[in-house]
Amino acid sequence: MACGELRADHVGTEVVLAGWVANRRDHGVVRFVDLRDRYGLIQLVADEDAPAAGMEGLSGLHPEDVIQVHGVVRMRVEGQRNPERATGDVEVLVQRVEKLSSAVRLPFEIADHIDVPEEMRMQFRYLDLRRPALQQRMALRTRANQAIRQTLVDAGFWEIETPMLTRSTPEGARDYLVPSRVRPGSWYALPQSPQIFKQLCMVGGVDKYFQIARCMRDEDLRADRQPEFTQLDMEMSFVDEEDVYALVEQVMAAVYQEVLGTELALPLPRMPYAEAVARFASDKPDLRNPLEVVDLAGCAEALEFVVFNKVLADGGWVRGLRIPDGGRLSRKQINVIEAAAKDAGAGGAAWCKVTAEGPTGPLSRFLKVGAEETPVDCPVGIGNLSVAGADFLRCLQARPGDLVVTIADHPRRAMVALDAVRRKAGELMDLVQGPDQLLWITEFPLFEEGEEGEFHPAHHPFTCPVLEDVPALEGGQKAGIRSRAYDLVLNGTELGSGSVRIHQRALQETIFKAIGLAADVAEERFAFLLEAFRYGAPPHAGFAIGLDRLYALLFGAESIRDVIAFPKTATGSCPLTGAPSVVDESQLRELGIRQDSANPNEA
Repeated sequence: MACGELRADHVGTEVVLAGWVANRRDHGVVRFVDLRDRYGLIQLVADEDAPAAGMEGLSGLHPEDVIQVHGVVRMRVEGQRNPERATGDVEVLVQRVEKLSSAVRLPFEIADHIDVPEEMRMQFRYLDLRRPALQQRMALRTRANQAIRQTLVDAGFWEIETPMLTRSTPEGARDYLVPSRVRPGSWYALPQSPQIFKQLCMVGGVDKYFQIARCMRDEDLRADRQPEFTQLDMEMSFVDEEDVYALVEQVMAAVYQEVLGTELALPLPRMPYAEAVARFASDKPDLRNPLEVVDLAGCAEALEFVVFNKVLADGGWVRGLRIPDGGRLSRKQINVIEAAAKDAGAGGAAWCKVTAEGPTGPLSRFLKVGAEETPVDCPVGIGNLSVAGADFLRCLQARPGDLVVTIADHPRRAMVALDAVRRKAGELMDLVQGPDQLLWITEFPLFEEGEEGEFHPAHHPFTCPVLEDVPALEGGQKAGIRSRAYDLVLNGTELGSGSVRIHQRALQETIFKAIGLAADVAEERFAFLLEAFRYGAPPHAGFAIGLDRLYALLFGAESIRDVIAFPKTATGSCPLTGAPSVVDESQLRELGIRQDSANPNEA
């Protein structure tokens, strides 16, 4: 019997319980202990009805001692019942106690809410895991994983494990490398994803594959990134985008039902990449935020603002947001919005408040009427405007009381800065409200343009381009080439991505050439994949969802570290085990590795 399972129906039952001492109260003639296990708390009591062994057994216990208790379930005295606890109607009259192990003084309390540094929690993660909040998340994670598995197995999918030791391939991030002892000078790579293997499953006739896979990427970390993470990986043969959308929506509906008891409205909405960027300056917009971006190129040039004109002449963006009622924000709050733009890489943000008497703030001097001009009538009741200024605010549909924020910069930097401004303004104005918003972003470009005009692959090199664009791609064009890739977004966070894959060797070689991978290098790195395509590869498509990120959002966790049993810090270290750590010189010699410094921590 578990501690958290006891109810009034068990009164009179003899039970044997084991768990951790959570709380103690010694009133001399009556002793109480709250015993905790994974399933909950039960109150133990020794009073005049308990044998001497029971009374003695509850004495001298310390928090987190592990004990085994023999006793009898009885009702609590009326007036002493605890309606906030599932076991609050009953208690266990203790007959005898066996202490299984003792606990020393703890570095922090085992409670839902504790005020200790996160690194200390991670150093003593085995204690942190005892806290009800983390145990609840681990339980939810188990249930969600089971719902995913059941949904996919019912849909005819096979769960297949792919290798953890593979070869290094260019997939967008640095590999973690593992030296081979039996083949000195050769290295394995830990998988960034099972991408190639799941495609080979399709060639192998496994037309429906899935895996809850561990993936490793040696990249700069953030709050929502870990060097090792878990993703749901799926692949299907003889399908197109519509089949993938339908399957992923089934999976998400099952997870929402299991975790939140919420029924998702399907199908989920879709938005082309170009529309998302135009309206929200983001390929992962949070649709709970009503603010939208406005392209000001057509009305900015007439303001004779040198910054706007220079950016436009260089092919950049001048875009802005109207923040309704944003005029009530303080200068300090507006500084926070400006800082968000700068932190995102922009040089700054030009803004103004809109009043009936005219605009105020740094941008206002380019909008107001000049000394020798006559103010124009503005249909929305804004005074003191020049013709160009009135046109500019009309483009933004500005009204008295609004705040206008603009960004002028290279398109890539401007896009990131506008997204940051939109998020920060939505937060400050308390605009981000309502139920979860799931959204498909579709029709991604195959290449992204860098700040120097260079093009980089927007996805992994196995993403299929839109077939109508292949002749242009073969002719060397990169701008405007479309891909058959798609992302799933939840509340402004990318949950996962996928694509229709390339299944023909000639097209795969064209893509390798387009991304600058020499033919001999492509052959050397991907010979097994290119060879497989010669033996009848079916059309196939897939998707992967970052489960840590999904669960952090669904469980209301502050970061993905709170939904992972043993996470790493933001620097990729493990305070619990001390990893990464120095290894013995003898181990390195056996692997044929020589360090540049005797102390690898010296740099």
